[in-house]
Amino acid sequence: MNLEEWIAINDICTHYHVEKTFIEALAENGMLEIKVVKAKHVLHCDYLPHFEKLRRLHYDLHINIEGLEAVQTLLAQVKKLQEENQSLKNRLHLYE
Repeated sequence: MNLEEWIAINDICTHYHVEKTFIEALAENGMLEIKVVKAKHVLHCDYLPHFEKLRRLHYDLHINIEGLEAVQTLLAQVKKLQEENQSLKNRLHLYE
């Protein structure tokens, strides 16, 4: 495990001006994966863009944790449908 790829939750809270409880709530609801490394709670850097999106939805649009779960589920469904639509378009082009 490369420690450079992990960011301490305390550092994220300071940088983004969010409460630690917000990040913990996201983790408890399965929207983020937090690990403990050397007695520190950390987030993998790959999850940072996802965290930023959730933070903006929560703080800028005032969407609660349950709403964030719903939005995340709906966005995943839209992405899946878009991929399926593209796949069907590609198959259709084979027959044209």
